[in-house]
Amino acid sequence: MRRISTDMPNNDMQFYLRRHEQDLSTLQTKMATQKRIKELREDPLAASHAVRYESYLTRLKRFEQNSLASVDHYKVVDGHLRQAVDVLQRIRELAVQGAHGVYTQGDLKNIAVEVNELLKELVQVSNALGPDGKRLFAGDKAFTEPFRIVEGTAPGGGESMIVRVEYQGAGSNRRAEIAENTTINLDIGGGEAFWAERMQIFSSFDATGYRAQAAGAFYVDGYRVEVQPGDTVHAIVAKINESPAPVKAYVDPVTRGLALEGTNPHLIRLEDEQGSRILKDLGILRDTADPGAPNWHPAARVSGGSVFDMVIRLRDALLQGNTDMVGSQGIGGIDLALDNLESRLAELGSRQERSEVTWKRLNEEIPDVTANLARVSSLDFAQAATELSMLDFVHKATLQTAAKITPPTLLDYLR
Repeated sequence: MRRISTDMPNNDMQFYLRRHEQDLSTLQTKMATQKRIKELREDPLAASHAVRYESYLTRLKRFEQNSLASVDHYKVVDGHLRQAVDVLQRIRELAVQGAHGVYTQGDLKNIAVEVNELLKELVQVSNALGPDGKRLFAGDKAFTEPFRIVEGTAPGGGESMIVRVEYQGAGSNRRAEIAENTTINLDIGGGEAFWAERMQIFSSFDATGYRAQAAGAFYVDGYRVEVQPGDTVHAIVAKINESPAPVKAYVDPVTRGLALEGTNPHLIRLEDEQGSRILKDLGILRDTADPGAPNWHPAARVSGGSVFDMVIRLRDALLQGNTDMVGSQGIGGIDLALDNLESRLAELGSRQERSEVTWKRLNEEIPDVTANLARVSSLDFAQAATELSMLDFVHKATLQTAAKITPPTLLDYLR
């Protein structure tokens, strides 16, 4: 049996008042936080949906920022590449003038001086800084000046001029994630944008009896190629051709050594993995710890020049008064450089278009996910305000009723 005493009504009344006050406090907290769910046990299913929606919404917002940042980056790079095209177009006009054969030796030298100044401007464009202070064409070596000028005396020139431009950057390995498990190349390296001819590398080592002594690997344009013990040069050729690198490998029928050829104009980047010496043993790379690139073996034959090589060749032909060279190899080299730059511009434009389309899609998807999140987790303020008014009214009425039915205490007698 339940025992009834004078304290029991008072204890029951306090218990229900505290529980009522807790409901009132919980509703006030929900209104302050604008969240319908304060604790998981209130609605476990809706809470699990809300967590997933919030996580997905956070990722979508990050993808939106990445896609918008990539669009802005592409616009800056596009502007500098177009400046390079304009400079090359002017150089080509000068080359056509110099190839007419109607100018004197002094006139050709004057044209060469202007070409040399335009070459300096071209190097400056290739070493351009972006708004964030990073080099646009240095690849993932974003704070390294990608092209280094080597000055000297040019044949027929009376002053110090640019005789070589060396690439010190890296490949375009920086990527931006613009969708779930989807990334896009952010950069175009200087070894891709400012190149003119397809590179060819021929080893002079006879690799007929070559066998890999241990497992190892090397990198071709940033792509890893694994080598197993016992692999022959033909097996290595097959693995290079199967990789995504834009490089075709074969065995030179004359030297019987490894030969590499780019499938498009770009600087072929080769590197042995740490602890491996496969490309060194095949006579492609120099056997030295110097990390400078290019690091070709002295006996290897390397061909395929950059945009700057084409301009330097044209300038030297003008300085020497060789109009035949200007009209053939000079103009031909500039045309190759222009073709590659325009191809890179088209590639950059397609990336920019894709980023813009992705950004527009995310702008449409984010409101939908936000609406789903609000549906399962947000508070209905109209309903909450009504419930709050009812709870407040009931609370006041309860306090008034409790004051009437509570037995008098000693304090009541002392008043």
